[in-house]
Amino acid sequence: MKFDVRYYLVAILFILFDLEIAFLFPWAVALKEVGIVGFWAVILFLGILVVGFVYEWKKGALDWE
Repeated sequence: MKFDVRYYLVAILFILFDLEIAFLFPWAVALKEVGIVGFWAVILFLGILVVGFVYEWKKGALDWE
């Protein structure tokens, strides 16, 4: 049974962007302990993820034709 490559691409992108929750949950629980440095580290992390998401969107990798 053959699957289209776009199916796998969307699955990989879903896993990639869904894993950010695994990194954000501990940060949200310990927000008071990490302080302002931890806050800006997560903002940088989210910024990098947003840049990656916009890049994939512009390249058309999220389009399902």
